[in-house]
Amino acid sequence: MIPEISPGGTPPPPTPSLEGRGGVESVAGSCVSSSIPILHPRPIGAVNWLGLGTMIDKEVWRFLTIYAQTIIAPVVTTLLFFVVFAFALGGDQRSIGGVSYLTFLAPGLIMMSMAQNAFVNTSSSIVISKVQGNIVDVLMPPLSAFELTIGYAIGGIARGLVVGGASVVCLSFFVDISIHSVFFVLYHAVAGAMMLALMGVIGGVWSERFDHMAAAQNFIVMPATFLSGTFYTLDHLPEAWRFLCHLNPFFYMIDGFRYGFIGVSDGTLLIGVLVMFVVNLALLGATYALIDSGYKLKA
Repeated sequence: MIPEISPGGTPPPPTPSLEGRGGVESVAGSCVSSSIPILHPRPIGAVNWLGLGTMIDKEVWRFLTIYAQTIIAPVVTTLLFFVVFAFALGGDQRSIGGVSYLTFLAPGLIMMSMAQNAFVNTSSSIVISKVQGNIVDVLMPPLSAFELTIGYAIGGIARGLVVGGASVVCLSFFVDISIHSVFFVLYHAVAGAMMLALMGVIGGVWSERFDHMAAAQNFIVMPATFLSGTFYTLDHLPEAWRFLCHLNPFFYMIDGFRYGFIGVSDGTLLIGVLVMFVVNLALLGATYALIDSGYKLKA
């Protein structure tokens, strides 16, 4: 375009044109870039702390939102067991190891409730995700197999501890509950809940339907809990059964936890601490390997 010449002979300055290279697109781009911030990739590092925290938050709030089913119901079941043994079976008239039978019974019932709920929390979370088809929402985020394992485990431990704490409060209205060793109470509470939470992850990964998960709970968890000294002392068992109980890690879980309350144990306390540590370490490795392989999780 040829500019017009004014009467004075000096051509006017050229008018900026939006045509050509860097025209309309550059103007529009500058307007957009001034209103929208530039996003940069977030470095994750060795551990995805934000993702791990979100995973734990999901697992914890999952059982807190339905507390009537996940917390109140197990506590009521524990109280029913206690009432049956206290009144129907004459538990208030017996004693074991120098303490009343009901004082002996209470820690076993508390640990049994903690263990079962830790198992159910992790196994049901995975099975429900697989059945509903949203397990991909857990597998797609940038979370490693170890982070997934820790996230599920902490969720199960949290539910076990919450149920155990509520059971202690409720049982304290019916029986004198005192603490002999804080270390053994806390160690075996966390180690026992962790053991069952990791077993729940393995059971949830293996299960394809809800009846598979129920079978694992009814034929493995429940018998192992009942046959580990929850309701009785090993002194009342034949030598063969006593030997089998010492091979059951559930026995050390309950025995150490009970010692923390009443100061009486059936087994060697140091062996119980080591057994719980080794079993949890082995379960942690097995759970990590199972999730990392994608067994029954990835197509």
